[in-house]
Amino acid sequence: MSAAYGFVFPVGYEKFHKSQLFNFQLNRWYSLGYARYEDMVEAGKRVGTFEDWKREMLRIAEGALSEKRLMNAAFYYRAAEFYTGSKDPDKEILYDKFITLFCKAFENHEIEKHQVPYEGACLPALRIPSASEKRGTIVFHGGFDSFIEEWYSMMKYLSNHGYEVIGFEGPGQGAALRKYGLPLTYEWENPTRAIIDYFNPVNTTLIGMSMGGWFALRAAAFEPRIKQVITSGHAIDYMKSMNVVIRKIHVWFLEHFRDWTEKMAEKKFQGEGTAAWMVDHLKYITKKDKALDALEVYVQMNEQNIHSELVKQDVLIMTGRNDHFIPFKMHEMQIRALTHAKSVTGRVFTRDERAQNHCQCGNIGLALDVMVKWIEEKSQRSPN
Repeated sequence: MSAAYGFVFPVGYEKFHKSQLFNFQLNRWYSLGYARYEDMVEAGKRVGTFEDWKREMLRIAEGALSEKRLMNAAFYYRAAEFYTGSKDPDKEILYDKFITLFCKAFENHEIEKHQVPYEGACLPALRIPSASEKRGTIVFHGGFDSFIEEWYSMMKYLSNHGYEVIGFEGPGQGAALRKYGLPLTYEWENPTRAIIDYFNPVNTTLIGMSMGGWFALRAAAFEPRIKQVITSGHAIDYMKSMNVVIRKIHVWFLEHFRDWTEKMAEKKFQGEGTAAWMVDHLKYITKKDKALDALEVYVQMNEQNIHSELVKQDVLIMTGRNDHFIPFKMHEMQIRALTHAKSVTGRVFTRDERAQNHCQCGNIGLALDVMVKWIEEKSQRSPN
């Protein structure tokens, strides 16, 4: 284990559950330093369905709360919310409990909360000042299913290495969706520009986690004030992460039998499993009622719309060799597409490093160390 300024990032991708559907989520909160090992082990033994998941996460959340372990309780409520269906009224209640407890758990930390004006609404942002002489600014965001509060342990690590860190939620994420009604957009340069206009950061590195990596490169293509870009765990083209035969059949049926395909999709994406959860969540964050309408937004996250050829910054692409979400072929595809970048560094994390999974879950400390060293190297070569 390695301690980092109050947070512990345990090393190792654990076998908390036999199914990746549940095992990755149990590892997620544990790897980021928010969950106790024994709680994840216990929950893993009792979970088999989404209903089980919600019940067990609530049980351990309430146990942690009774023991005044506020950080644990906050993230167990967040975990309970994760697999709670979009139509369940508890979803918003659990989100509010998570945010309330997060704020209480870290009330003595130096965290500024901001509401950044955006298209008649607001983008939530957290600013953490540099703990030492400021070396630059890092703007940080997630992707498909994360809240900015989840990344606080990583943001705190970066601030303690001399960086002002600004984390924000864009359309479709966290409170930007839940409190301000902003649905997901692939045109990520717009919320990113609003954040940069508001904070006016200097020597800015943009970090996008998971699908946020796709968003970050898209933003960098149209926002020259970004000097460096780091991505972790994204696909250059989310349709191409499907099997090519399935992809062609999918497109053909959409073109010729849309109504029938819509009915089949609604029937198929019901109940348990990764696909059912993903489509339900996609409908939720896009504010679409039909699965195919939501999937059309997902399809927009493709090789053409990312505009890799317009990215002119220094870029670090971080990839887990055994990422169970993103096919490894996406790593080289993305590197080859960055034809005009100032520099491109590809970093593959392996099983030996215990960081082979999605977003280096299993060794977050190593991922952060790689980020910091890369930013330092690029800043020294290109002072602003």
